[in-house]
Amino acid sequence: MNILLLLGTLLSFLGVALGAFGAHALKDKFPEPRYEQHWNTAVQYQMYHALGIILLGILSMDSLVGPTGLIVWAGYLMFVGVIFFSGSLYVLSVTGGKKLGAITPIGGLLFLVAWVLVFIEAIN
Repeated sequence: MNILLLLGTLLSFLGVALGAFGAHALKDKFPEPRYEQHWNTAVQYQMYHALGIILLGILSMDSLVGPTGLIVWAGYLMFVGVIFFSGSLYVLSVTGGKKLGAITPIGGLLFLVAWVLVFIEAIN
């Protein structure tokens, strides 16, 4: 069983569902118009990184690169990055609260570290 493929497809499914939910069920429910933009940014980054995780899952197959430590770590960091980055933006969008805004950059940093690991693996 390829955990990265499972995580990537789960995040992709949820990204589509949350994108549709935001566009239809929450259309007129955001506290301010800018919160709809935050929601859309959360969906966008979730989908980018879900596809990244799927790609890493494919690369980690034995017939390709194999499950190297850097690829696996990059996938897990992207997954946790989605939870922190997109998750905090989802909550912020519907509540209007600002406290979770401090968590969002942690998710962004996790994304950056994950992509650096992919880069390092690519040059090795």
